[in-house]
Amino acid sequence: MSRQWWDDGAWSPSGETGSVRVIDSWLVDEGRVRGFGRHAQRFAEACSRFSGPGTDGFLRAVAESLPARGRWFPRVELVETGSRTRLRLWRRPAPPRTRTVRLWNSGTDRRSLPAVKGVDLDHLTALRAAAVAAGADEALLLSPEGHVLEGSTTSIVWWRGDVLHGPPPGPGLLPGVTRVLLGELAGEDVVSECATPAELTDVPVWTVNALHGVRPVTEGLGRFLEADLTVAERWQSRLEALASIPVVTT
Repeated sequence: MSRQWWDDGAWSPSGETGSVRVIDSWLVDEGRVRGFGRHAQRFAEACSRFSGPGTDGFLRAVAESLPARGRWFPRVELVETGSRTRLRLWRRPAPPRTRTVRLWNSGTDRRSLPAVKGVDLDHLTALRAAAVAAGADEALLLSPEGHVLEGSTTSIVWWRGDVLHGPPPGPGLLPGVTRVLLGELAGEDVVSECATPAELTDVPVWTVNALHGVRPVTEGLGRFLEADLTVAERWQSRLEALASIPVVTT
């Protein structure tokens, strides 16, 4: 179900199509969300790159409308329809969580605006479809220098001993909310490292996102042992404990 937000602060059914410019999504589990404020901030900052309505009232209304029961994966959008931009909410049931992930190397990242979620939606959807056709779950994106960046719908991190590492933040990387939450749980920021797939051969690699949380990579990058799954599930439990009833403040 899709609903459109009007400038006067009212919802209406959305039958319009248009060009999606910004999106954001999060898992709602029995009314609770991990990092809702961070998702709201990321969406608002991305929307500020485009002309259109303010997001404060919209995000407050979204928070108030989230279902209190069940598992959901709503998506908010900034959409260009003709000469105007609109804010839109899709209320979607959450797909089942998967505990592991297989990566398919799609080569050099060709996104036009990696730091904004939504602009390259069609391109990333096509890459993920290609990954599935190749027997994997997610497409792995690499920098022009061959360094690991992220997956088509996930951030990528890896462990060197007890220290969590990941690609350096910047304009070439989506600011992943779950990556930030995981770093906070680890007691420090994720250590930035430029690494090629070959340099990660002997370390455990995870993909992390709002829907699935933590998933060890079993194929396509890094090394996987059965014990890695037990460790990942412990961190998954810690992530889930962060979920709370969403509130938007201005």
